[in-house]
Amino acid sequence: MDKKTTRLYFIDAMRAWAILMMLQGHFMDGLLENVFRTSSDTGFTIWRYFRGITAPVFFTVSGFIFTFLLLRVPQKGLENPRVKKGIKRGLQLLLIGYLLRLNLFGLLIGEIYGSFFLVDVLHCIGLSILSIIGIYVLTSRKNTWVLPAVLFTITILLFTFEPYYKQFSFGFLPEAIANYFTKANGSVFTILPWLGYATFGGFLSILFKKFKDAKYLYPAAIAIAVVAGSGLIFYSSDLFLSLSRATEIQLFSDIYFNNYLFIRLGDVFLVFAFFMLFRSFMKHATILKIGQSTLSIYVIHFIILYGSFTGLGLYRFFEHSLTPPVAIIGAIAFMISCSFLALQYEKHKTYIKLNIVTSLRFLLVKIEVFQSKLVKVLRLVFDRIKYLALKLFRLAKN
Repeated sequence: MDKKTTRLYFIDAMRAWAILMMLQGHFMDGLLENVFRTSSDTGFTIWRYFRGITAPVFFTVSGFIFTFLLLRVPQKGLENPRVKKGIKRGLQLLLIGYLLRLNLFGLLIGEIYGSFFLVDVLHCIGLSILSIIGIYVLTSRKNTWVLPAVLFTITILLFTFEPYYKQFSFGFLPEAIANYFTKANGSVFTILPWLGYATFGGFLSILFKKFKDAKYLYPAAIAIAVVAGSGLIFYSSDLFLSLSRATEIQLFSDIYFNNYLFIRLGDVFLVFAFFMLFRSFMKHATILKIGQSTLSIYVIHFIILYGSFTGLGLYRFFEHSLTPPVAIIGAIAFMISCSFLALQYEKHKTYIKLNIVTSLRFLLVKIEVFQSKLVKVLRLVFDRIKYLALKLFRLAKN
């Protein structure tokens, strides 16, 4: 950590890298022609492996940043101003996650499509933030070691018992809630097990905060990350196989045959080590701004690629139809475009929000004026109909 600031620039750089990898990953996955998606293609195999690192890094960094900021202030428990801000942020992410899946054309005919209730990365990160807040509040009056111990334990439990709970359909819950726990209905992410990466990020942030003034913080942290990451990637599967043979517990065998959570955690360690090692080169203003604008980038990419609100996105017109050269060039252009638009939005955010609020107020005034005029017109029409009806009634009577 730099002596003159408490900001961890390498974390912002990691977040920038993760969001850019997410952009190209979504673009390539959605638009690359199916014939080129083959495990026999070395390039595609390498791309697919590195694409799988993106989400674990993103969740871990999100948990790291939020917990680091949460613990930076002296107030404890509910008195901590970051608790209120965190709750607001978590709810905001949930709301935006649902809004991005809203189809305005369906709304106009009074229909909400089933895809609206599917859960994506924003929902899970929002719920992860709220979960970390709850854990923090419950442990704020305990010894300082309780919070990191609980966060670490949650990660281990979620990753270890994933073979069990992934089989549950959660059919006893309403579908909108069950989507947070199962992919059976089409959810892309679920809070289980992805909360585990966020809580592990929170655990790491507490370690950084505790040893922030240590002379050899980064050399030690890099060495530990390399050893832990390499161990998880190359030896965790063998460990679970050995545990399965020694104990004859089926759970360990199930983990061995699908050990993606611990291996991906190893990848996260290595990514941390890489960015810590080259931290002095990661203070470029543009990189840091991209890392601090991930929400705006995510929203813009969702609208352009998947056609939020209108359904008219790139995915609708070019789904699985691009050749590798075109897809690669398109992915690069997509990353640049989304980042540029997001940075421009962040630069003029106050002005844009002011114009939106002004436009909404103007629209509301116009609606009120229209309503008042409509009421007057309806009254005149009603009076005219009433007059004609009475006139006809008298003629019929005569």
